[in-house]
Amino acid sequence: MKWNQFICPHDALPIVQKGKSLCCEKGHSFDLAREGYCNLLLVQQKASHDPGDSMEMVMARRRFLEAGFYLPLAKKIFSIASELAHQKEEFRILDAGSGEGYYLRYIQSQNPELQLIGIDISKSAVKAAAKLSSNISWGVASNKQLPLENNSIHLILSMFGFPVWASFTKLQKQGSYTVLVDAGENHLIELREIIYPSVTKSGPPTINAAFDSGYHLLSEEPLRFSIQLTSQEQINDLLSMTPHAHRISEEGLKKLKSYDRLELSVDLLIRVLKKDQVTVLT
Repeated sequence: MKWNQFICPHDALPIVQKGKSLCCEKGHSFDLAREGYCNLLLVQQKASHDPGDSMEMVMARRRFLEAGFYLPLAKKIFSIASELAHQKEEFRILDAGSGEGYYLRYIQSQNPELQLIGIDISKSAVKAAAKLSSNISWGVASNKQLPLENNSIHLILSMFGFPVWASFTKLQKQGSYTVLVDAGENHLIELREIIYPSVTKSGPPTINAAFDSGYHLLSEEPLRFSIQLTSQEQINDLLSMTPHAHRISEEGLKKLKSYDRLELSVDLLIRVLKKDQVTVLT
């Protein structure tokens, strides 16, 4: 598909490729980067000059994920997507907050026939993703204004992110799905106990806003496994890809640097929602 589901972020008109740009009929034009992505994030949609993860954070996440630590999650997401896509001639998946593209690349490696779109507000993340996966459609944009046609997405992935249901519901017609992945109360608990004086456990966020937007919960299940980090680099990479990197104190960081091995608990909750339906997955 590449670009045929993208729309102009100015006026929501279809955009078509003309040379090395995407253009709408009103003359708005967006350059296609040589890496194979398009930046559709408007200046007025930015909260900073360069929003989202920095390239340093993106590369840390890539090293960590490519080492296979979260492979059980990638396998579970693909299993869910395969079940939902079963016997459908066309199935289009959007990763809304795709980062450097690890999960979409895994899905593509298992089933190249699925139509995959990755959108992230970080230009660095999308640039890194596009370099490795030219067959996936990559765009820089905000989840608050996703530059995609209404009713065009069959499955939205929102992984450790911030779902914007007002945007999601526009992209999905009745019978479409959204998969949420959130941290459970014991997620990386061993790391948190090292870097904080005290730890407050809290579960995944509520999904009342999804219900208000016409979605129903089909299933929810925990995914728990342990990982073993065997170097300071791996520990630092994990820290940099979590919110804890912005919250850790100097004392907590100093304490963490005394470790070169860590066994950590991964505690996740995976919820599958369906728009305007109440049938439960078997």
